[in-house]
Amino acid sequence: MAKTKKELSENLKEMKGDELKGKLIELQENLRALKFRTEGSKSKNVKESVSLRKQIARILTEINSVKGQAKKKK
Repeated sequence: MAKTKKELSENLKEMKGDELKGKLIELQENLRALKFRTEGSKSKNVKESVSLRKQIARILTEINSVKGQAKKKK
């Protein structure tokens, strides 16, 4: 079953910086591979690239918020 946005954001908040960066790299690679697959053929799931980009944006937002919190502590 698909996770809701709230569950996804809660999972991201529990992850550490290294885990977030690893997940980010994995999603970016998936998006790149998807672009090459869909270049020559029709995709069965047209919303897949949109969902990948949204997940990447959520992770980047979480990474930036962690950086912001670290700066405030100093």
